[in-house]
Amino acid sequence: MTIQKVGSAADYQSSATVTKADDGNKSKKKSPDGGSGASSGAVLGAAAAGLAVGLAANLGRKAMVQGVSVAAGSWDQALATEHKMALKIMDALAATENKQKVKRSTLLMTLKHALMKHAVQEENVIYPALRDSGNTEAADHLNHDHGYVKQYLYELENLPKDSPKFLTTLADFRRDIEKHIREEEDDLYPKMKASLDAATNKKLTLMMNKEGFKVA
Repeated sequence: MTIQKVGSAADYQSSATVTKADDGNKSKKKSPDGGSGASSGAVLGAAAAGLAVGLAANLGRKAMVQGVSVAAGSWDQALATEHKMALKIMDALAATENKQKVKRSTLLMTLKHALMKHAVQEENVIYPALRDSGNTEAADHLNHDHGYVKQYLYELENLPKDSPKFLTTLADFRRDIEKHIREEEDDLYPKMKASLDAATNKKLTLMMNKEGFKVA
């Protein structure tokens, strides 16, 4: 008769410990992408947090850019402020030398963004209101001028920044845009504002700032 050895209590305890450890290892199996579920969750959480921070920063930048126009007051005053800012950037560009290629590129980018935002506000809100007030021909003329603004920006963008032609093209651009500004500020905008009641002017201001914020 074969006698089987009965394990001691210590043996059973050791066996239970090993089994428990094995079970613990099984519960820590990695997810199919090679990382644990907890790690994936942490990565997704960090990505979401980064996205939220980025969106908040972008909204803050937009608010700061459009805030200058909002602070100016009514729609005509805001547009006049933007006109002055654009001319100031053009004057800074005109003061550069041919060797300052990086500075010219940076200032041109700033001017392009400022004028494009300004154009969106006028083309999407102010010019349609000008047509509604019975000045269709004037609104179409101003909109036509914007086409040449884009043409000038295109030419300056594609010219070598150390080209002698850069400053002469800029001078032509400033002359034409100054004429455009004078038509708006000295004639068409005051007449349109006077023809509208306070509620409509306030509505135009809100609509214009909303459009500006979108592209700021």
